[in-house]
Amino acid sequence: MGIAAGKLGAESNWPRWRGPQGNGHAAAQNVPVRWDASGVSWKTPLKGIGQSSPVVWNGRIFLTSAVDGGRTRLVFCIDARDGKVLWERTAWTGEPEPIHQMNSWASASCVTDGEVVVAFFGRGGLHAFRLDGKVLWERDLGSFECPWGTAACPVIVGDLVIQNGDADKDAFVMGLNKQTGETVWKTPRDDFRGWSTPIVIESAGRTELVLNGHTGVTAYDPSSGKKLWFCKSFNGRGEPTVTPAGNLLCAVNGLSGDIYAVRPGGEGDVTKTHMAWHTPRRGGRDTPSPIAIDRYIVVVDMKGIATCYDAESGAELWKDRICDAIASSPFAVDGLAYFQDEKGETVVLKPGPALDVVARNSLGADKEIFRASPVPLDGRLLSRSQTTLYCIGSAQSGR
Repeated sequence: MGIAAGKLGAESNWPRWRGPQGNGHAAAQNVPVRWDASGVSWKTPLKGIGQSSPVVWNGRIFLTSAVDGGRTRLVFCIDARDGKVLWERTAWTGEPEPIHQMNSWASASCVTDGEVVVAFFGRGGLHAFRLDGKVLWERDLGSFECPWGTAACPVIVGDLVIQNGDADKDAFVMGLNKQTGETVWKTPRDDFRGWSTPIVIESAGRTELVLNGHTGVTAYDPSSGKKLWFCKSFNGRGEPTVTPAGNLLCAVNGLSGDIYAVRPGGEGDVTKTHMAWHTPRRGGRDTPSPIAIDRYIVVVDMKGIATCYDAESGAELWKDRICDAIASSPFAVDGLAYFQDEKGETVVLKPGPALDVVARNSLGADKEIFRASPVPLDGRLLSRSQTTLYCIGSAQSGR
């Protein structure tokens, strides 16, 4: 099994949610391991409130935000060198939909392939821009009836923009023409409110779009939307992103129940034939997605309690509190995993058979709320609170 990375460009690009391969891994080297507030090279105040994570292409950072209680949704382009706002666009104005108190009206991260940048705002629609800020197209995708709001990020697969539309009614996943926004395919989903972002893998010569959900993990043909296989979950809710771990796919959900791993490449209902292992666990993981490094999978719950599993067998290796409340997902670089809690404090771990905390770092911004995921960038690290974007370190700083 491999990751279908597609058009990635420079190694320092972070073009989508969870990075170039959608698995949280960075190719960048010399990302800071230890820092404090003095290590901030620049910070940029952002209008309104948002929780989307930064995406980066050739020195340009793309983010979203919402002002006026969600009535206006914004897209920003920021210069990675100095934090200067290069352009700002109003994507949508209207009456806001209900959201959960932990959500925002701008929680889905953008996606870019160097040609277009796409932003999703739930009821506020799907919006595509050129990298210079010129509006390319916009689509109203529906009302998204759900009291929690939306946060599923768009992905680009070839010439298609693919969007998960899970909601309490009329859930779907769809593919749209990247240049025009026209619907290429739309597949109904027997699902519920959630915010999972799909990943794209190659399995036995076949490309699969793999998407977590309330009922389980489903794979689709990304070119047509045809359902390929389904593996039933043990719980439901929330739906963190599916995480590749070797030749397996690891999935967790928000309600208490087993974490499990699936072998891709099946047909139909593969719950009994392709589930490699499942391990009982307690506590929900509504938002943080797992991270897999070597033979280890680490998952943190929203209270900051991390559990490490053997990726091949599912055996629990250790469990411990690593931080305070956390909503973001970790990234991995150079064999280390970075977890940032809601106070902006980042714990750096080396996954292994026992807990190994390498560093604990604080921005000194604990009055802000950090729910976006941190992003490595060319020897630096981007950290976004609801109201401010921080850049830690410099391209030449190393560690």
